[in-house]
Parts: sequence; structure tokens; C-alpha cells
Amino acid sequence: MTSPLAVPCPHCRALNRVPAERIGQHPSCGRCHQPLFGGHPVALDAATFDAVAGRGDLPVLVDFWATWCGPCIGFAPVFAAAAKELEPRMRLVKVETEANPALAQRFAIRSIPTLVLLREGREIARQSGALSAAQLRQFVAPVLR
Repeated sequence: MTSPLAVPCPHCRALNRVPAERIGQHPSCGRCHQPLFGGHPVALDAATFDAVAGRGDLPVLVDFWATWCGPCIGFAPVFAAAAKELEPRMRLVKVETEANPALAQRFAIRSIPTLVLLREGREIARQSGALSAAQLRQFVAPVLR
């Protein structure tokens, strides 16, 4: 038996221990009983970012975007489809840069969309610009379990 994975709840931010062999069986949060994975990107802000994206054992892919950005809007369906495909092997989150300038500054976001891949809260890869579904899969492939 493998050791359990630490998975933050995107709803209440409680850290859950999920047996690795059960991660694909639609686990729920032990505190709020909401699903840990919903098959869609989780919108985060400055108050929730570190609790969800900054901890846990799963890699986290962050889409930094803005409402006025045409390429961001065009990329949104690709990112949403990727969440359905890649969860629960990784968490996909979105950060709207205009509403969260401190997070954009913290990650030195200079253009959008920008994807930042995190492992244990640390940046391990970055890609600016909208990607196709195939390019997105290729970008995250090195960290998938």
C-alpha cells in the first residue's frame, strides 16, 4: 500500500489525506463533505491561493488570465477540458490577474495567459501564451503521476 496523498479541499481548504489507490474514486472532503475534484478549474484569489495551490502532494497548474484578454478567453475552454481530463492527477486553478494584482506580482506575470506549474507550492515550469489541448498535455506530462 502506498502512503496517502495530501489534497487540499477547494471549498473549505481543509487538508485531506486520501489513499493514493482511492484518488480516482471521487473522494470527498472529510470536513465539508464536498467533492475534492469537480472536473473544472478552481477559481482562486489572494485569500485562498496558498491554502489550495500552495500545499498538498498533487501538482497544480495555474492559469493567470484577465477578463479583457482575447487569447485568455479563447484558451478557457481548452483549460476547462484539461481539468476534466487531468483531475485527479493534478489540480487546475485560475487566477484573474486584474482582481488579484498581488498574486500576479508575486509570480512576476508579464503577459497573459501565463501557465505556472507548481509542485509543493514551488514553481517548476512556466509557459506564456494560449496553448492547444495537445500542447497543454505535453507541457504537464513530465509531472503527471
